[in-house]
Amino acid sequence: MADINRRRFLQIAGATAGTTALSNSIARAAAIPARRSTGSLKDVEHIVVLMQENRSFDHYFGTLRGVRGFGDPRPVTLPSGKPVWYQKDGTKDVLPYHPDAANLGMQFIAGLDHDWHGGHQAWNNGRYDQWIPAKGTGTMAHLTRQDIPFHYALADAFTVCDSYHCSLMGATDPNRYYMFSGWVGNDGSGGGPVVGNEEAGYSWTTYPERLEKAGISWKIYQDIGDGLDAAGKWGWIDDAYRGNYGDNSLLFFDQYRDAKPGDPLYDKARTGTDAKRGDGYFDRLRADVKAGTLPQISWIAAPEAFSEHPNWPANYGAWYVSQVLDALTANPDVWSRTALFITYDENDGYFDHAVPPFPPASAAQGRSTVDTALEHYPGSAGYAAGPYGLGQRVPMLVVSPWSTGGYVCSELFDHTSIIRFMERRFGVHEPNITPWRRAVCGDLTSAFDFSLENSKPAALPDTSGYRPPDHQRHGSYVPTPPAKPALPVQESGSRPTRPLRYVPLTDGTADPAGGRFTLTFSGGAATGACFLVTSPNRTDGPWTYTTEAGKTVSDTWNTAYSQGSYDLTVHGPNGFLRTFKGPGKKRTPEVTARHNAASGRVELSFTNPGPAPCTFTVANAYTGTRQTVRVDPGSTLTQAVDLGPSRRWYDLTATADADAGFLRRFAGHVETGAPGVSDPALRTG
Repeated sequence: MADINRRRFLQIAGATAGTTALSNSIARAAAIPARRSTGSLKDVEHIVVLMQENRSFDHYFGTLRGVRGFGDPRPVTLPSGKPVWYQKDGTKDVLPYHPDAANLGMQFIAGLDHDWHGGHQAWNNGRYDQWIPAKGTGTMAHLTRQDIPFHYALADAFTVCDSYHCSLMGATDPNRYYMFSGWVGNDGSGGGPVVGNEEAGYSWTTYPERLEKAGISWKIYQDIGDGLDAAGKWGWIDDAYRGNYGDNSLLFFDQYRDAKPGDPLYDKARTGTDAKRGDGYFDRLRADVKAGTLPQISWIAAPEAFSEHPNWPANYGAWYVSQVLDALTANPDVWSRTALFITYDENDGYFDHAVPPFPPASAAQGRSTVDTALEHYPGSAGYAAGPYGLGQRVPMLVVSPWSTGGYVCSELFDHTSIIRFMERRFGVHEPNITPWRRAVCGDLTSAFDFSLENSKPAALPDTSGYRPPDHQRHGSYVPTPPAKPALPVQESGSRPTRPLRYVPLTDGTADPAGGRFTLTFSGGAATGACFLVTSPNRTDGPWTYTTEAGKTVSDTWNTAYSQGSYDLTVHGPNGFLRTFKGPGKKRTPEVTARHNAASGRVELSFTNPGPAPCTFTVANAYTGTRQTVRVDPGSTLTQAVDLGPSRRWYDLTATADADAGFLRRFAGHVETGAPGVSDPALRTG
């Protein structure tokens, strides 16, 4: 970079000529106790959001211990019959792989397709089998703890969310519009809907405007580059080490573009540090923290080189995040009242194995108890019709005095969940968030324990070596898959889990006379849920089902279209799975499952409608044991399964001697309101 040499960069970065001990700043962050006034959400007085760029959850955290990563014991099955990891390149399978390059966290790994078309092509109407045709083989590349130790150590010290999705299957700007406003102008007002990076100028109301009206303080922390106006390209400039990379997406709204000095929209969204004139990236943030004037809500936009957008090294971002933490902990009293959310706007083109929840486009694709009208893009000359999202999983780290301890939170979230956390804390409602998103996505409060008064410090790696050695752009490193693919394994060990509100169920009911089979879905009384149904003996799936809290929804399959039998598998939140197999026109036994929160057990009810006794056999995948249950004709018998040895996780398969084709499988986790432990069935090394 011509304007700033290496020595000047170190001055701007606020670093000494020696080392920047990350362990010191992170240990301070983890050691500062929460200022506990009420033991509730009200103790959070400052919310800070740092949204980085373009990494999927599996790409970063697929091998992290105790999360639903590459060791997932219950992945979705592709139409090919293979688990979701086996993506075809046209001739052979490509599995997730670790690129063969030294110091991978500092490599300039090539970026991939991440627009609307490519995202929807990979998703393929929920079949999820077109990743290689849409993205290339680079999509399956992933990193490990050895590559990005800072990111892994942050997860070990605080809380990582392993069911956090970007909001839209597509590019950066629309996902950031979800973060800043709750949608992309879905109703067509204000220049919407917007599903690409056109940046034409929009006018629907953003959340910061609602905060301003309500008297809640806010600010964008950024570098101004060559100016936050059209002449300065709104902070998006050729110099990757200055500006905001266009990641302050408020600047693509006319009300901010037209604002003048003295207008809050100008003063809070169009000002910042000026690295070109010698300011440090974090000068304003650190000064506000030290002075006790950090706004109630803040967003941070990094320069391009530190945004983690490929091809920029992941560990340039690690250095930047460490400096943000250092600034926020400069005043322990402020940090004791602060929650920091670190997430990523979208997945670039990187594979993630969890099929994102999506609303049904029609009755042929599923059902929903809540309106989904504003969740479907109608199509245009430049973009095909399709659901806006949810998009793929991306990392989310919740860093605060109330989220220490290395927890994983597995509630479903997306970028609108950040706004909903702000809603819960400060009472400013965002009407743009659709009913469907509110039904299926949480508000991030489950990632916190507001009863925490003290926390233990955690030593993390030093990031001083991650400072860029020069100010040049570099050619991309293009990884290639290994000749002998093998599924990666996760790190050994477990992780504490945050309690969730899910009490999901899916029941099956046969109609032998009509050759039909009906499934009924519910997420439980306290929260909504989204379920994905696949079938290996049909070609018209998959299907998606959404239930609001306390409601159920049902759908029926005609076995005349599936060789006279049904074979349906249901995937739901936090590893929930149900499988139903049986003949279409024959009366068979039935088994249902219910969670018992009081006992922490799962209760199975065995029904025998036949004229003769029926013996069920239940195989427990966690204990390796089998149990038989004899049920008299016309009777139902209920038995509880002790889940103590498997830490409230279960995976039970029931068969019956009355019919060789009958099978029911029940898997998931029983919530009791108490923290738990990650799934013992995760495949680890």
